Amino acid sequence: MRSVAGQVFVLQVVIVLLLVVAAGVELVLQSRRDITREAANRSLAVAQAFANSPGIIEALSTPEPTVVLQPRAEAARVTSGVDFIVVMNTEGIRYTHPMPDRIGKKFVGTIAPALAGNTVIESVNGTIGPLVQATVPVKETDGSVVGIVSAGVRKAKIADTADQQLPLLLATAAGALALATIGTALVGRRLRRQTRGLGPAEMTRMYEHHDAVLHAVREGVLILDGSGTILLANDEARRLLPLPADTEGRKVAALGLDRPLADLLISGETVTDRVVSAGERLLAVNVRATDIHGGPPGRVVTLRDSTELQALSGRAELAGRRLKLLYDASGRIGTSLDVARTAQELADSAVPVFADFVTVDLAEPVLRGDEPGGTPSMMFRAGHSGVRPDSPFIPVGEPVPLVPDTPRARAMASGDAVLEPDLTAAFAAWQHYHPDRATGVQEYGVHALLTVPLQARGVVLGMASFWRSDRPEPFDEDDRSVAEELVARAALCIDNARRYTREHAMAVTLQHSLLPGGLPDQSALDLAYRYLPAQSGVGGDWFDVIPLSGARVALVVGDVVGHGLHAAATMGRLRTAVHTFSALDLPPDELLGHLDDLVNRIDQDASLDGDAPITGATCLYAIYDPVALRCTMARAGHLLPAVAHPDGSVEFPELPAGAPLGLVGMPFEAVDIDLPEGSHLVLYTDGLVEDRHRDIDEGLELLRSSLAARPGLTPEKTCDSVLEAMLPASPTDDIALLVARTRALPAENVDAWEVPADPSAVSGVRGEVSRRLAEWGLDDLAFTTELILSELVTNAIRYGGGPIRVRLLRDRTLICEVSDSSSTSPHLKYAASTDEGGRGLFLVAQFAERWGTRYTDTGKVIWAEQLLP
Repeated sequence: MRSVAGQVFVLQVVIVLLLVVAAGVELVLQSRRDITREAANRSLAVAQAFANSPGIIEALSTPEPTVVLQPRAEAARVTSGVDFIVVMNTEGIRYTHPMPDRIGKKFVGTIAPALAGNTVIESVNGTIGPLVQATVPVKETDGSVVGIVSAGVRKAKIADTADQQLPLLLATAAGALALATIGTALVGRRLRRQTRGLGPAEMTRMYEHHDAVLHAVREGVLILDGSGTILLANDEARRLLPLPADTEGRKVAALGLDRPLADLLISGETVTDRVVSAGERLLAVNVRATDIHGGPPGRVVTLRDSTELQALSGRAELAGRRLKLLYDASGRIGTSLDVARTAQELADSAVPVFADFVTVDLAEPVLRGDEPGGTPSMMFRAGHSGVRPDSPFIPVGEPVPLVPDTPRARAMASGDAVLEPDLTAAFAAWQHYHPDRATGVQEYGVHALLTVPLQARGVVLGMASFWRSDRPEPFDEDDRSVAEELVARAALCIDNARRYTREHAMAVTLQHSLLPGGLPDQSALDLAYRYLPAQSGVGGDWFDVIPLSGARVALVVGDVVGHGLHAAATMGRLRTAVHTFSALDLPPDELLGHLDDLVNRIDQDASLDGDAPITGATCLYAIYDPVALRCTMARAGHLLPAVAHPDGSVEFPELPAGAPLGLVGMPFEAVDIDLPEGSHLVLYTDGLVEDRHRDIDEGLELLRSSLAARPGLTPEKTCDSVLEAMLPASPTDDIALLVARTRALPAENVDAWEVPADPSAVSGVRGEVSRRLAEWGLDDLAFTTELILSELVTNAIRYGGGPIRVRLLRDRTLICEVSDSSSTSPHLKYAASTDEGGRGLFLVAQFAERWGTRYTDTGKVIWAEQLLP
């Protein structure tokens, strides 16, 4: 009984007995309450049932109520199991009773509430023992009480549940005692195993010895459990760290230890003699797990003071911080090819680890992408960072003069870093140029400066200055080495960004010079366009609008894959070639064929020179005829155009894709599409419908929806609507969009007729032309037009073949066309004085503003244009 297990067993026995006694008392009390409630419910139910039974009111009104009611009452009593059912009059005289000798006597109980129409339930000691009786009134239909019924049952007659549950309670108590006995035996065995058979006295002596040794040694000892909670800390550990009085039971993270030591203790890593700083001390730390030989999970930590190594460790830590500064800066500086952003990244990387304020100033040519010539006398602030937002230095974007006789001026002149621990003399020089700024910097407590020129490839790009105000120590020689290394890396990034800026500016200038400066005058189409360069740089997307003969207009859109100068230059070469081939009035498929041959030759020359070939160039070429309301198109690997009809429907007409330019050399195929007046022809590049977050099918469907949502808009508003619905937040590719709404040349401005292949028919042509020009009010052009058509028709009759057809078009110019079935084109030449012919085309060229030949499927057309008066 003196053991812990025996004491626990006694405590368990006492608890079980107390619980059994409490449960028994509660069981008895609950049983009595249940008996009284059950007796009351049964008595009330029987009394109310009998009082409301049929015929009872009539029986009470007879001269002998007992004769009728006594048998019925006894039968109901036997059936319901109550001890009595008594019917009485309003004076309490019994009409019925189980004992006939009690009939006619006064009822024992309370009847006043029943006479008032209420129910009475009461416990009484009757002649048959303690019972519960219920008394209820018998009412007429008008609510008057004509009699009283009382029913009662003895409490002893209700079954006592306590007798049934008491054995179960005792069995449970016996089971609990058995479990307590078994548990006590198991606890005793566990304690003997854990104490290895030691008794209380032996355990006490062992604890006293261990405690004395633990607190006497001059080495800190900490014992932690598996969750990092300190279980024990000796006196030396409290002195070395230091630790608060309530250390035991607290987490290591909540003690406010220096981070290196706290991280080591929390990590659970096993270490041997690792030197860790803790405040002003250097501690040699050993950590071992306590569960290696089956012990509880946790760690034991020993701490040994190694303060004599503090100086060496401080220098090593400082060197580590500097190396980390350079390592982190290499990842933070040069994340983009923007000069100003790179300068700001240099300033941000050194605050607050290295300096309290950093300013970066660059020469103006550097910001433009140019290379500065010589030593810059004026620089602009490109980067600034500080430990406080209200900096006294010149803000970003403003000019920063190079003040003579200052550390910055000496650094710029020598090209080397200048370390200035005392800025008193410099403040005097700055006061002359910037008194307000100099005073503000001085009031901020700025006392030390380290300024380093930004140099790349032997060229000074600017100046980086490191300032200290909150730190009392000045910069030293080691700081100079770190700053020079940091600035050297940043200078290379800034120079790369500068060269990229220059190349980008050149590419933008080249591209803008190669793209159309505006739209040409023509009457066939209402046009609008948008060109949006990619954020990442200049690309090779392009478009063009080229007026052709016969009031026709050519629409071109193309895309050269890639960005930069090469893409822009390639785009310019292709656009120039298209203009050249368009001047020959070639059909779209033939023009793309000539363009494909040109690209192949360019690639061959590029391969010989070692240049990059043109890969991924696409093009779509379309010619719209406002007389026939027809558009002829061909494409070389480009996206399908969109056609928005006047009724709001949108389609992507089937058009053979063809291979991109310069890849296969296969022929291209043209398709004719009828476009009613008011239709919108939409040409675009892939940057509009495709990006990294949207595939091309989704983009085409979105384009269809945006065009169908608002039909009938002008081309300008259509461009705005399409870009509003489809423009990505950050375009990664160029976007070229060209919207053309078709017009029709009025029928009254077109006249055509066939001419017989007879020289005598020329005079008839002249007469027809004079008549038509008179109707149009162009009598001033009659003579020249007759002359032009006479020569062209005569050539067609003499050298061509029938049928010969003449067409006059009144557009922005007067257009004369003569077509025949011959594919032989006439050539302009200077006839000698002895030649009898050869001057016809020369006269046509002299009187016409433009003239030329175009070929058709059935022959050729020779045309000439004259300016309207």
